Amino acid sequence: MSDAPRRSTRLNKNQEEEKAKAKAVDQDVEMEESPAGSSTDAPKEKVLGAKELEALVIADIKQHFVLFTKSAKTHEARFAIRALRSVSSLRKRLTAQALAKSIVGSYGKDDEARKRLLVYLGSEALTSITPEDEAVVSKYDTPEVDVYLHLLVMIYLLDKGQLEKGIELSNITIKVVQELNRRSLDQLAAKVYFYYARFYELTGRLAEIRPTLLNAQRTATLRRDDDTQSTLINLLLRNYFHYNLYDQADKLVSKITFPENATNNQLARYMYYLGRIKAIQLEYTESHQCLLQAVRKAPQNNVTAGFQQEANKLLIIVQLLMGEIPERSLFRQPVLRKALIPYFQITQAVRVGDLNKFQETLATHAATFNADKNYTLILRLRHNVIKTGIRMISLSYSRISLRDVCLKLHLDSEEDAEYIVAKSIRDGVIDATIDHEKGFMRSKENVDIYSTNEPQHAFHQRIGFCLKLHNDSVKAMRFPLKTVNQDAAEVEAARDQERTLVQEIAEADEDMDEDHDEL
Repeated sequence: MSDAPRRSTRLNKNQEEEKAKAKAVDQDVEMEESPAGSSTDAPKEKVLGAKELEALVIADIKQHFVLFTKSAKTHEARFAIRALRSVSSLRKRLTAQALAKSIVGSYGKDDEARKRLLVYLGSEALTSITPEDEAVVSKYDTPEVDVYLHLLVMIYLLDKGQLEKGIELSNITIKVVQELNRRSLDQLAAKVYFYYARFYELTGRLAEIRPTLLNAQRTATLRRDDDTQSTLINLLLRNYFHYNLYDQADKLVSKITFPENATNNQLARYMYYLGRIKAIQLEYTESHQCLLQAVRKAPQNNVTAGFQQEANKLLIIVQLLMGEIPERSLFRQPVLRKALIPYFQITQAVRVGDLNKFQETLATHAATFNADKNYTLILRLRHNVIKTGIRMISLSYSRISLRDVCLKLHLDSEEDAEYIVAKSIRDGVIDATIDHEKGFMRSKENVDIYSTNEPQHAFHQRIGFCLKLHNDSVKAMRFPLKTVNQDAAEVEAARDQERTLVQEIAEADEDMDEDHDEL
């Protein structure tokens, strides 16, 4: 017992001595480094850090060149898709110097594409090029690399706000893409058309590119280019919606077939546009289904917050027009909470049936509703507010005068109240009768809902949704390529051949044994 404390004290002393020596060594090192000039170390580290980041960006771009080349040679789109997926992360680190060095390292000195791209990057990019950069040139024979460099410069000009230069470069790139008929360019062409339309949208000149987009969509359909086709369809619908040309958008949707192999992002956009068209045409059930698919297929992250907000705003209005009340949890989501405040107030007014509150909210947030292009749809909710109020009145009173109905709903006259009540009875909103001579409404007794066809109708809707979800999931599954199936078939055939050989040998042995027994 007496030796244990002594050992612990010795260990503690040894640890303290080692710590003291380490501190002394650190101090000596710091004292040795300090005369060398600590004030100049920080800028050197910053310069080295910038160079390293620039080298990483150039290395990523070259890696994308390899992927596009491999995609062109093997005719597999997954390599190009992998490169395009990382463009969003590369976009945040793009600089004019990194792009200039990538361009110089990919083209010859007399190449027109090199001169053109360097001019769009500006004088700062030209001055950053060193003789060492021009000495190392690795040319790529595939046009995918050329289109990809044009795309990166377009993205850089868009981020810097140089829209006029971006329009010029996008027009040149579109001509290059249209002249080439290569399936390995399909994914790149879709991206090029997207940024091409984005430049014209930001400058307010979307109407100018509509014929170009229509011709490109026709060509993509004939070539069975699903990526470009789905992108162009959404760009055309966005173009029509920008100028409130809903009839032309509906005609376009009726004459096209959206590709089944389109990406989830493009499918979500298409479903949103289709839901808006159906909502304007008073087809609320189909609109609700389309908007639900758009919300569910959209990526659930902060990057797509704008799309989620727009889709949910329209979904809330369509639900209210159908006579349903959205769940309260929808308005509590962090991404949607602030943007849905005006729509939450509208929902409260519709749920209670308060016409005064509905008019006040509509007047307060009219600018927001007009900016979202939902004002005309919200105006239709006035009838729903009145219907909800009448439904609550019929549940609360077995008999009430039309004068009291007029006062509770804040209507102009008793005649308006009589007309609205009669229309609600005809539409099946309430189960009541009107005594026109005495001027009152008499509500009938509530009928058990389970004695009607409502539960069957609700189950039918849910089963139909589950079946559609199952079919979409099966379509979205990835299956092995045909070559894999062929290899598996060849292996299975070889195994069958081996089995037959074994059986023949066994049968031959049996025959020999029988002959031997007979002898």
